[in-house]
Amino acid sequence: MTDDSTNNNGLDQKLDQIFDPELISRYDLAGPRYTSYPTAVQFHEEFSEADYRRQVAASNAAGGPLSLYVHIPFCNTVCYFCACNKIITANRKRAVPYLDDLFKEIELQGALFDSSRPVDQLHWGGGTPTYIDRDQRAELWSRLAANFNLHDDDSGEYSIEIDPREIDPKGIGELRELGFNRISFGVQDIDPAVQKAVNRLQPWDLTQEIFYAARDAGFHSISLDLIYGLPHQTSGSFAATLDEVIKLSPDRLSVFNYAHMPQLFKVQKQINDADLPSAAEKLAILKNSTEQLTEANYRYIGMDHFARPDDELARAQDNGTLYRNFQGYSTHSECDLVALGNTGIGMVGRSYSQNEKGLPEYHERIADGKIPVFRGVELTDDDLLRRDVITRLICDFSLDFAGVESRHGINFADYFAAELQVLQSMQQDGLLQVDSHAIRVHPGGRLLIRNICMVFDQYLPKATQQRFSRVI
Repeated sequence: MTDDSTNNNGLDQKLDQIFDPELISRYDLAGPRYTSYPTAVQFHEEFSEADYRRQVAASNAAGGPLSLYVHIPFCNTVCYFCACNKIITANRKRAVPYLDDLFKEIELQGALFDSSRPVDQLHWGGGTPTYIDRDQRAELWSRLAANFNLHDDDSGEYSIEIDPREIDPKGIGELRELGFNRISFGVQDIDPAVQKAVNRLQPWDLTQEIFYAARDAGFHSISLDLIYGLPHQTSGSFAATLDEVIKLSPDRLSVFNYAHMPQLFKVQKQINDADLPSAAEKLAILKNSTEQLTEANYRYIGMDHFARPDDELARAQDNGTLYRNFQGYSTHSECDLVALGNTGIGMVGRSYSQNEKGLPEYHERIADGKIPVFRGVELTDDDLLRRDVITRLICDFSLDFAGVESRHGINFADYFAAELQVLQSMQQDGLLQVDSHAIRVHPGGRLLIRNICMVFDQYLPKATQQRFSRVI
C-alpha cells in the first residue's frame, strides 16, 4: 500500500480538497457500481441451463470453496426508496409455496456441485429474510446443510439481512444458534419525518434493542445501513442520526447514496421530488458523514462502505484480498457464488447467471426439474482481464501493472494504451497518478472510483439505455 492509503485510507487529507464541488459536479455522471463485470446489462437469454451446467462442471474440475446466496423476496410493507427485487404482501402464507420451490432448487443445485467443496460464505438476502418464521428459517437452514457442505464449527462467514421490525431478541438468538455469525440491517435514518416520507417507520428504541440482542448473541460482525439523499434530510439532521448510530459502535456501516430513478422503480414515484435535498446538500451530507466516521475511527473501504480497522474488510484491503460481488465488498474472491431463489445472480466458473424473476416462471422451471436460470453471460478473456483491473482499482485504489501482466499474459501499456490516455485528464484533475508501473488513486479520486473504473469498461460506450445511478 502507498503512503496515502494509510490513516483512514487517505481520507485524513483535508475534506475541502476532496469534496471540491466544481470537480465533483464535472464527474457526477451515471455509471455502474461494478458489483460485476460485465454488468447485468450485458446478461442475455441465449445463456441457457446447458451453459450453466457446463460452467458448473468446469468449476468442479477446478475445485475450491463455494459461496451461497439465498433470496427471500417477501416484505410486509414497501419502503418507497427501495430498488430491490421484492414482493410486498402481508399474507405470510405466500411464502409457503415459494419455500417449497426453493427447497427443490437447493436439491437440484446441490446435486450439481461436488459435495466435498466447503461453503465458506453464506448470505440470506431479499426482500426480508426474517419475513419467514422461525420454523421456516430452521427448515431452510436444514435443507442447505443436507445438500451443501456447510461448516459446523462457526468458521464460515455466514450472514443474514434482517428487518428489526420483523424479529424480536429471542429470534436474534435463534439465528445465531442456527449458525449465522454476521448480521446486517437497515436503519436508513432515525428522523421520524424522513421515515414517514419513505414509509419506513422504525422506532430508534426498537433498532437499539435488536442491535444489543445481536451483540449479546455473539455475532462476529454487525453491519448497519444508512441512506443519504432521502426526503427532508439535511446535513444537520443526518449528522444527528449518525451520532446516535456511532454510539452503538457497529463493526461496519454502509452510507448509501439514494438513487432517485422513478422511471425504473415505480414505487419511488411515492416520493415527492420537492422534498429531496439539493445536490449541494447531498454533497454536504456525504462530506460531514465521512468526517464524522473517520473521526470515530472508521476506515473508508470505498463505495459508501466504512469499517472498523480490525474488521475483516479492512484487513482484506490491507493485504490485497478484498473483492466485490453482488453482495458488495467481500473477503472471499476464491469462491464460486451459487444463487438460490428467484432473481438470484450467481458467478460460477467463467460466467454470471440469473434465475427467473417472476414467481410463476420460477415455479414452472422448478416443477419441470430444471435449474431456473433464464439469462447470463460467459466471460471472454478480455472480460476476465478487465474485471481484474476494475476489481483491484475499486478494492485497492491502486493497480500494479506487473501483476496484471503476469496473470493475463499481456503488456499493460500496449493493451490499454487508449485507456491510459483517457486517464491523463483525471491525473491533471488530481484524481490519480499514472506512471510506467502503476495507477495510484489519490484520496479525492476514491470518491469518484466508479468514474475511474468506467474508463476500462468496454461495454459502457455502447450502452443505449440509461440504467445506472449517479456517482455522487
